[in-house]
Amino acid sequence: MGIRSKYSLHITALIAGALLVTGCGQRGSSDSVGQKMGQSSEKLADKASTASSKVAQAVDDSTITTKVKAALVAEPGLKSAQISVETKDATVTLSGNVDSPDQKERAKQVASSVDGVKNVVDGLSVKSS
Repeated sequence: MGIRSKYSLHITALIAGALLVTGCGQRGSSDSVGQKMGQSSEKLADKASTASSKVAQAVDDSTITTKVKAALVAEPGLKSAQISVETKDATVTLSGNVDSPDQKERAKQVASSVDGVKNVVDGLSVKSS
């Protein structure tokens, strides 16, 4: 880098610094800037907390789905491969086909009994013979 380029770079940095200082001086006292920064920090913390909660809920929903699927597989007489399980906000939705109304009811009971399940939505269909 030549002398001229270095000189231009320094001048540009000085001008940018002067503009920054001037801009800060026009916004108000350092107290109001500090307050704004504090408010921004609080908003950022709230958003981070909300994001963390959403991630935790997604993990919980995924865990519930896994537990319900395992419980359905362990249930004798249920063709669990034909039953789909989705969970949102601890509400489990069952869908797919079962062979009889008894199997439909049993699948709902099994899903309801899993720890963490708040509600079960029945989207199961009984196969017609």
